[in-house]
Amino acid sequence: MATTDTNGRFDSTSAVAVLAAACAAVDRDSDGAELLRLGENAIFRLRDSACVVRIGRNMSHWTDAAKEVAVSAWLVAHDFPAAEALELPQPLEVDGHPVTFWKHIHGRNGSRQDVGVLAELLRELHSLKAPEDFRLPERDVLDRVRPRIESSQVSAADKRLLVETCERLESELAAVDFPLSPAPTHGDAHVQNLMITDSGPVLIDFERFSWGQPEWDLATTATEYRTAGWWTDAEYARFVDVYGFDVTEWSGFGVLRAVNEINMTTWIMQNVRESEEIAAEYETRMRTIRAGKPVSAWKPF
Repeated sequence: MATTDTNGRFDSTSAVAVLAAACAAVDRDSDGAELLRLGENAIFRLRDSACVVRIGRNMSHWTDAAKEVAVSAWLVAHDFPAAEALELPQPLEVDGHPVTFWKHIHGRNGSRQDVGVLAELLRELHSLKAPEDFRLPERDVLDRVRPRIESSQVSAADKRLLVETCERLESELAAVDFPLSPAPTHGDAHVQNLMITDSGPVLIDFERFSWGQPEWDLATTATEYRTAGWWTDAEYARFVDVYGFDVTEWSGFGVLRAVNEINMTTWIMQNVRESEEIAAEYETRMRTIRAGKPVSAWKPF
């Protein structure tokens, strides 16, 4: 196990220290690495290597990190366009963080013009049978909400409201009747988890991959449309037309939408001390939670 001292923090500064130790352990150079994203994971692109490094927030993400590597190999073996892990023993544990190394994908991130591409890949993914050599976990859609609330630095009033909302949604979920058949699901199916290359689209980020209801993958884009305001009517219609099912017309969508809202809100809540812009966006999303309906458009991060 490689080690470094981060004093229990997980922010952009501490993540760089973990990155340096992880890269040293596999004989790679972390100097000049670019931080691509900070959320459940810190994601870096190495300057002098065709490699992307994912660092989990804590060791509770270890199982998911190991699953990501297995899912990648399984998808590639089935000719599904997926991100590929480097061929080395991983995950690697570095000072209480799971770390994985991935082949860099040369291309651009998915954008709003690719909503139909996302729908097509999801339709293909949901048609796959379960893997035979390992077991996909069943999805727990609220499993990260409470830990985020407990460790957050927001007001006590916000914490109480979020806990109460989580409890209500747990009860409502138990009564939801899903119309589609269970399938492999991505778990974080938005266009930013696409890479568009010269040879076609590639699906990335398998941390939330599971065996479950396809409605959840569809509800991600639907929530971005209905709550966040990130899609036009025409763009969402394109998504529906390509996939062949409109989750917003199903009676259970309201519950899935509310679950996505609290997940998206508590996700950004983890980084409220990183910048004033993030703190302002957290407050925008909390206004939706307090009102029980969209109040103003959300910003993507």
